[in-house]
Amino acid sequence: MLKHFLLLLVPLVLFSCKKSSNTVTQKQPNLVVIMTDDMGYADVGFNGCTDIPTPHIDKIADQGVRFTQGYVTFPVCGPSRAGFLTGRYQDRFGFTTNPSIDPENPVSGLPVEEETMAQVLRKANYKSAIVGKWHMGTHPHFHPLERGFDYFYGFLSGGHNYFHDQLYLKDLSEVTKKWEWYRTKIIENRKTVETDDYLTDELSDAAVNFINQKVAADEHFMLYLAYNAPHTPMQATEKYLSRFPDIEDKKRKTYAAMVSAVDDGVGRVLKALHDGGINENTIVVFLSDNGGAHNNASDNGPLRGLKGDLFEGGIRVPFAMRWPEVIPAGQTYEKAISSMDIMATIVAQNTIEISAERPLDGVNLIPFLTELNDEEPHDYLFWRKWEQNAMAIRQGMNKLVANDDQDQNEPELYNLASDLNEQTNVKAEEEELSEQLLNEWQKWNAQLKDRVFPTLGGDEWWID
Repeated sequence: MLKHFLLLLVPLVLFSCKKSSNTVTQKQPNLVVIMTDDMGYADVGFNGCTDIPTPHIDKIADQGVRFTQGYVTFPVCGPSRAGFLTGRYQDRFGFTTNPSIDPENPVSGLPVEEETMAQVLRKANYKSAIVGKWHMGTHPHFHPLERGFDYFYGFLSGGHNYFHDQLYLKDLSEVTKKWEWYRTKIIENRKTVETDDYLTDELSDAAVNFINQKVAADEHFMLYLAYNAPHTPMQATEKYLSRFPDIEDKKRKTYAAMVSAVDDGVGRVLKALHDGGINENTIVVFLSDNGGAHNNASDNGPLRGLKGDLFEGGIRVPFAMRWPEVIPAGQTYEKAISSMDIMATIVAQNTIEISAERPLDGVNLIPFLTELNDEEPHDYLFWRKWEQNAMAIRQGMNKLVANDDQDQNEPELYNLASDLNEQTNVKAEEEELSEQLLNEWQKWNAQLKDRVFPTLGGDEWWID
């Protein structure tokens, strides 16, 4: 009788563990973060895209949760990725814009005092890889292998050519003009390698190989798959272009092909997790680093603005997450969350101490996705563009924003519940709320640093 009782008890205990508010599974979860570059909010199937099929990306949302209000911390690549990688607002450490690519500048990058996700997870014996775009500094002490990662395959700068025959520079020391760093050879760990395939496919290969190696070694891991697609230059192979005979606009067709290549790669990553028997206990997150850009034919749907804007189109991104062992499938989560929450979520699944001097700004999302907490994950979300004297703050569905193309950067107030595309400024009717939000933003702003390094566009470091 006792034996039968214990057998009945086991699934109850397992169910209880699965739904715990401080979920720590018996085996530490793996983490795979797939980040695209300059992808439009409306350019995935789970956000309603009709001309670009994304079945593999959509599977992440279908088997987990689609975030309708998933945000990044900045509307441009470098600072957004710095916020994600540290779980902290990047302006806390002066990462206010894209840094110079100067490989001899020791301050132009993610400050070495800040801990990356890889450095934090190393404390819990994770093996970590970054595949793709780094953009956190090119000086040797900013190298991914110096920042907690065990494996690197990709490029150090913020953009890259996709065709292997256009990669003719050995490294950044051979750059003689602006943007020529897009033509440097791919790096594996610390050595340049020759490639013979379309770059998106090369990155997918490297990601799958890393997963397979960790499965074979029975090691838990974190993989940051940082695609540069669909960032310019607009380049795609006929393999992917041929999938879109009905798209007449040439740029949109190339964009669709670039997104389709990413989707293929996501499918291969998901298959590797399944074939390796680690699908159930692997957290997979998909997002873009910022909204769609003006120059790549992306579509931000109903959102106002583009990459670079603090309107929704610049900072609200396609965002989905799955963890089959823990997160119920098929969810649509409609409260505001942030890319910083990824760090806080994986930290919460491990026994890791975070420095009291550099606390995380993100929150553990698991209680909110398992119906244990129905409150707003964040009391406030903040944004700042230091160079342009622009700001934004969100509380609930209220958003105060001064984008850099507004008159004298005068803040405007929008209610996103009734005005998603930010057309009706209600500041005059809500002066008290506007003042309260501005005061909260100013208190937050007082904690931040000014820019600490030369900018990407303002430093001609290659000229003697």
